Amino acid sequence: MQAIDFRLYLITDRKATRLPLEEAVEEALKAGLKAVQLREKDMTDQELLVLATRLRELSSRYGAKLFINDRVDVALLVGADGVHLGHDSMPIPVVRVLVGDKMLIAKSTHGVDEAIEAARKGADFITLGPIYETPSKLMYGDPIGLETLQKVRKKVNIPIFAIGGIKVYNISDVMGSRADGIAVISGILSSDSVFNETKKYLESL
Repeated sequence: MQAIDFRLYLITDRKATRLPLEEAVEEALKAGLKAVQLREKDMTDQELLVLATRLRELSSRYGAKLFINDRVDVALLVGADGVHLGHDSMPIPVVRVLVGDKMLIAKSTHGVDEAIEAARKGADFITLGPIYETPSKLMYGDPIGLETLQKVRKKVNIPIFAIGGIKVYNISDVMGSRADGIAVISGILSSDSVFNETKKYLESL
């Protein structure tokens, strides 16, 4: 099984960035990013596969891990490092049978019970949030706050990546609540310089 040797986890949203998505991801990789999740739910199968193939080439060139959101088939086809499962994705044990120990399995969680269940079923790490208010996570309700992160930390022993409204100025609070890393979308992709912002996040971590 691969190691989780990163603390910053960039999740794509091509609508959040001014650059073409591939360029934005490469800027982040140039700045030192070591893990990216391709999450473009509204693409056709063909568009997604083409983009996944390109991001696989890019991530390999920079020695970074590539995760594919939800689509285990695409992850297997491009030889991704992992798959990230959401609320409506295939169950973790089923995915484990399909990918074996070649791939890491991440799971999105939004509270203590979901986090415990993901760990119990064999997730390698979880994202937990939204910690703070953020546009991309409004559908999941109110922010869960640092208190929930601290509770989850006491209950699960797999890595926790906090997500939701995490900026450079509040990273220390999040990491002080014993997150293992952070996941970011707009904080990096919507910035004036993806390269510079990625650098700032990495330096803060």
